[in-house]
Amino acid sequence: MFVKRRITVLAALAAVAPLALSACSGGNEPPAQPSGPVTLTWWHNGTTDPIKTVWEKVVADYQKAHPEVTIKAQPLQNEDFGTKVPLALQSAEPPDIYQSWGAGDLAGQITSGKVADITGDTKDWIEQATGKFGEKWQVDGKQYGVPFTQHFVGFWYRKDLFQSAGITTPPKTMDELNAAVTQLKAKGIAPISVGGKDRWPDAFYFNYFAIRECSTAVLQQSVKAVKLEDPCWTKAGQDLKNFLATEPFQTGFAGTPAQQGAGSSAGLVANGKAAMELQGDWEPGTMSSLTEDKDLDSKIGWFPFPTVAGGQGDPAAALGGGDGYACTTRAYKACTAFLQYLVSEPVQTELSAKGTGLPVNAVAAKALKTDVLRQVYDYGTKAPYLQMYFDRAFPTAVGAALNDAVANMFAGQGTPEGIVTAVNQAAAGNK
Repeated sequence: MFVKRRITVLAALAAVAPLALSACSGGNEPPAQPSGPVTLTWWHNGTTDPIKTVWEKVVADYQKAHPEVTIKAQPLQNEDFGTKVPLALQSAEPPDIYQSWGAGDLAGQITSGKVADITGDTKDWIEQATGKFGEKWQVDGKQYGVPFTQHFVGFWYRKDLFQSAGITTPPKTMDELNAAVTQLKAKGIAPISVGGKDRWPDAFYFNYFAIRECSTAVLQQSVKAVKLEDPCWTKAGQDLKNFLATEPFQTGFAGTPAQQGAGSSAGLVANGKAAMELQGDWEPGTMSSLTEDKDLDSKIGWFPFPTVAGGQGDPAAALGGGDGYACTTRAYKACTAFLQYLVSEPVQTELSAKGTGLPVNAVAAKALKTDVLRQVYDYGTKAPYLQMYFDRAFPTAVGAALNDAVANMFAGQGTPEGIVTAVNQAAAGNK
């Protein structure tokens, strides 16, 4: 529901997917910038509160402090970005500011020639404001966007449902997670909810099994080469297949959306109809808008994805990503100045206090809304390695192929080898 929601990776992005790092800047001089008053069109996905109201206040405050700037915000449904952004970047009038998830997505988008290189305008402040995380919005060492929140994925769970099933501590290993699934089923409780209709929640499971099975060096090399060669990738698929065989999800999970309505996977946990969900730190905020329960925060806990016996990955490595914005070329200097404001301490503190995401500006972490969110923030920022979601780390078309192959396995139609083959074929066709 909020800005930090993941978006569905659609095949429509394939046309802008090539990861042509050496050709991204295009070698063109930046266009002349508007003189005098400027109007910026801002596409963001904050369509519901609390982020909707936060962004409205941000616009009002910024325009008051900068009367020469008018910002016309256009909130879009999260899933619409997959089709609207690539089309806009091929048009004559793209938005001046648009939501960006960095990495492979952004690398594909800059081949349009419409995305601004903002390296020079951010170099004096971006590392102080975002730390090393801002580098995930770089391509070939150049800054093409700025993150405003960071995300870490883990299991959100209902403390009350765990207690009723006799589960005294959160699972730390896959054996313990499987045992918890069995205990919850015995009590007639759906163990885990998943929004299979949107596909990307399915991919979180393969992502994490890969992080547990593959060493950090293999993960980094595979993303750089855009090729899955190490046997650990197939082993991750086999882990997923074995987990699916335990039937841990709610009835009808394949048709369940992730975040839309009380019957979504988030809504099922929010309303006590399922005990767990593997999701990002945005989940408490998403759930709060899907239930009448005002005491929800006190009933929700969090734990990292369990360890996998025999895996070569760092057991403390985390899966995550972030939300940010990119500027198009027409008024990129005014755009970049606005992005600097979004990562300033006052705005970052407001985002944290309202529960809309984990700040990229470390000084704002003290304002996080709940102890659980502080737990997630500490876990993610202290993790020895953070792997960006693979559908973001890879070029867009390759990430989409991965998500589709994983979804096919969830539907009982795929194989571990099929996931690896799908990624490698998509990568070969993307060169």
